[in-house]
Amino acid sequence: MTQLEILEELKKLPTNERLKIIEAVLGQTDEDLRKSGQPLTGLGRKLELAKAAEALLPDYSGGGELTDFTSLDSEDFHRESRELFD
Repeated sequence: MTQLEILEELKKLPTNERLKIIEAVLGQTDEDLRKSGQPLTGLGRKLELAKAAEALLPDYSGGGELTDFTSLDSEDFHRESRELFD
């Protein structure tokens, strides 16, 4: 199948299916680039960062350990150091 034939067949698919195929192809391409030691493409890098952010989302959601210290946001942590130097 030629590139043109593939593109014509893709046009027949619903948008959400085309996006899934695009994501899969980008993932495969980035994996090939990574294995060859070549740097990720701009779009590939963005996809990689998006995957990483999605994987960390539960850690940053309310109630996770990373949000435990937000209750201290109103505390003045520099007060003691200012008192030492005043």
